[in-house]
Amino acid sequence: MTEIKNRKAYFDYTILEEYEAGIVLTGTEIKSIRMGKCNLKDSYAILRHGEIFLLNAHISKYKEGNIFNHDEYRTRKLLLHKKEIFKIKNKMDLEGVTLVPLKLYFKKNKVKILLALAKGKKIYDKRQDLKKKDMEREIQKSLKK
Repeated sequence: MTEIKNRKAYFDYTILEEYEAGIVLTGTEIKSIRMGKCNLKDSYAILRHGEIFLLNAHISKYKEGNIFNHDEYRTRKLLLHKKEIFKIKNKMDLEGVTLVPLKLYFKKNKVKILLALAKGKKIYDKRQDLKKKDMEREIQKSLKK
């Protein structure tokens, strides 16, 4: 099945908690996602009037969609339980974290999005992560030989 990942999120943020949410889409958007024509790179989620919305997620227009096609960058509503929304709101207010989408996937023929409460990394944190990755890669190489 199609799975769209936001690789940049793991590099730019420290992931604290993950939530699975449904997403309100139109027919042509689902067809585009099935074809893998989606990008979560610069997208984020916000809380507005007790509901969570996904912004800046790019879902390409469906090639055979004609007049029923959708706007590629439209704001999409996310479906979560009220308790989860309340928990997210409290953490966003107290800890100053961001709500970032990690991946978009199908589960029992429904499109789901994995959201994460994340804290932004500083430049030196990113450098440390790269060093750590390089060290692990070197260790794996030496173990193979």
